[in-house]
Amino acid sequence: SILLLAWWPLSLMDRSLGILLIGIILLDLGGQALHVTNQSMIFRTRPEAHSRLVGLYMLFYAVGSGLGALGTTMAYACAGWPGVCLLGASVSLLALVFWWLTRASHRCPRDNPD
Repeated sequence: SILLLAWWPLSLMDRSLGILLIGIILLDLGGQALHVTNQSMIFRTRPEAHSRLVGLYMLFYAVGSGLGALGTTMAYACAGWPGVCLLGASVSLLALVFWWLTRASHRCPRDNPD
C-alpha cells in the first residue's frame, strides 16, 4: 500500500520539490519493504534450495524491472508524466489486489494453530 500511496505525491512533482521528495521516499520504502518481504518468504521455504530460489527471484526481479522500464518509456511517450504515474499506481494496485486474493495460501504452516 506504500507503493500505491507513493504515486500520488509523485504525480504532483511539478508543484513542489518537497512533494517529489516525499514521493521518492515512499516509493523507495515500499520497494524495499516488498523486496525484504519476498526474500523472507523464500527463506521460510525449502532450506536446501535457498540459493536457487533467491537466484530465480532475482532473475524475475530483473525481468520485471526491464519490463517496467519499457512500459514506463511507452507510457511517457504516449501520456507524459501523468501516464507514468497512472501506470505505476495501476501496477501497484494490481499487486496489492493479487496479494489480498492470495494471502491465505502464503501463510506459514507454523502460523496456523491446528
